[in-house]
Amino acid sequence: MTAILKVDTIQDTAGNNIINESSNTITIGASGDTTNIVGTLQNNGSALSFATVNGITEADQWRLSADKTNVSSAEVLDSNWERNDTGFDKIGNGMSESSGVFTFPSTGIYYVSFHIMATGAGSNYISSKISITANNSSYAERAEAYANTSSSSDWSNASSNLFLDVTDTSNVKVRFKIDSDNSITYKGSTNSNYTWANFIRLGDT
Repeated sequence: MTAILKVDTIQDTAGNNIINESSNTITIGASGDTTNIVGTLQNNGSALSFATVNGITEADQWRLSADKTNVSSAEVLDSNWERNDTGFDKIGNGMSESSGVFTFPSTGIYYVSFHIMATGAGSNYISSKISITANNSSYAERAEAYANTSSSSDWSNASSNLFLDVTDTSNVKVRFKIDSDNSITYKGSTNSNYTWANFIRLGDT
């Protein structure tokens, strides 16, 4: 036996609308209500994740706040990091940083990018490197980009990026390295982005 219930509005016992249909738009609940979905919320048969429904839940940007001078070998950028505070704050809880090590606020798939601006006498290479640890101890470079300078008046830029599956915020972390074969200055500023890093959570792990 098949039964069909035809209504435009369903109300609770207090007379409040629970479900309402008008002009092909279905409204569930009202302002101030909490809607609890038990099971899997789908879009045309495909499951919707939290990030899919709510968009970007974490986005953060940090920058070098002062010049890093006399770089002539590989170094970790372990000081003078600040969150971009000129026209932007963050989305979500944001990253935390200590001695150049960045900790993620939640698990998920992240897009991480690192951009450098450098100047100095002729250098065969300057580098932007992203280093990852999965055990909060040993790091390995997982993304690298290179440029060069031909004179002290040259300005060069390089950007590296990667997708990172953060399965454990206590162990999966990131830091940034620079390198050159001559005495190079990596530019920093507290008012503008010269050398910076972006972190965007794209979805669930």
